[in-house]
Amino acid sequence: MTDAFIEVTGQTLEEAFETAGIAVVNTIFDIKSVEKKMEKKIEIKARDLNNLLYSWLEEIIILTITDGFIGASFKVRITKSQEYVLNATINGEEIDFEKHHFKLEIKAPTYHLMEIKLEKPIVMRFLLDL
Repeated sequence: MTDAFIEVTGQTLEEAFETAGIAVVNTIFDIKSVEKKMEKKIEIKARDLNNLLYSWLEEIIILTITDGFIGASFKVRITKSQEYVLNATINGEEIDFEKHHFKLEIKAPTYHLMEIKLEKPIVMRFLLDL
């Protein structure tokens, strides 16, 4: 079993989630080769931040591996009332295996060792099952 342990930071929670999105995509493909030709929107709801992060990572993996769309940039907005709601706009393009350098397939995110520190800067750590 192989895992990738990833740590991202951001000045805000939204920035940390955006950086996590980039980290996931860059684990699968070389993100530098991806152009911003199309736009996708995602909405995720969760009861707490760990579930929100897990669902976010899972959505990016599904979008990339299953739907064939590679995100190059992420704009995230997070609100909280009774639950957390993440709205994201992702710019990128469809996978082209001749153009985009495939690195690794991610099976799933995991809750094991997942950590979110709400200090400045925000620090998020998570494992991806490869």
